[in-house]
Amino acid sequence: MAIENVVQTENELIKLAQTGDRSAFAKLYDFYMRKIYDFVYYKTMQKEQTEDIVSQIFLKAWKNINSYQQNSFSAWLYTIARNTVIDFYRQDKNNRNIDDFWDLASNDDLLAKVNNSLQLQKIKKLMINLKSEERDIIIMRFWLDLSFKEIAERLSKNEGAIKMSLKRTLDKIKGEALWSLIIAFPQIENIWKKMS
Repeated sequence: MAIENVVQTENELIKLAQTGDRSAFAKLYDFYMRKIYDFVYYKTMQKEQTEDIVSQIFLKAWKNINSYQQNSFSAWLYTIARNTVIDFYRQDKNNRNIDDFWDLASNDDLLAKVNNSLQLQKIKKLMINLKSEERDIIIMRFWLDLSFKEIAERLSKNEGAIKMSLKRTLDKIKGEALWSLIIAFPQIENIWKKMS
């Protein structure tokens, strides 16, 4: 019942935003901003770029709010996010240097920084070799900790297809690459075993 009220409130906010109500859109922004920011950050690993891209995403959403039709606002917003990230990489092809992708906190000790950097380089190399949708599913499942149902909604697919895609992706990852992911995200091993 509480979920229905949230959906109803979201739908009401969308209708108000479609009439030009900026405060209604601001409430949608407040609700989705952190989720979209995290999604984009794990695709770019650059704080400044993420901030720029996220502002573009919400600007596009505001400009196109009238084209949104009663379906899933979350899926619509994630589609804008995915397309905006793709546009970012198309425009800036020189953005492939791993050193630019990972923000490490300055108060970490040097050994931890080096270890994190090596692990992140392995994970980044692995992620580059995956298809866009495979990366999105891994990011949403392991970094953003979304359920299969939430991922399916955001990607406009059914839950079974998401589970199968994740299983195939994890099966495709072999050896050191899989161990890098397991070290960074131990829950992957348990999920992979359950799915096998």
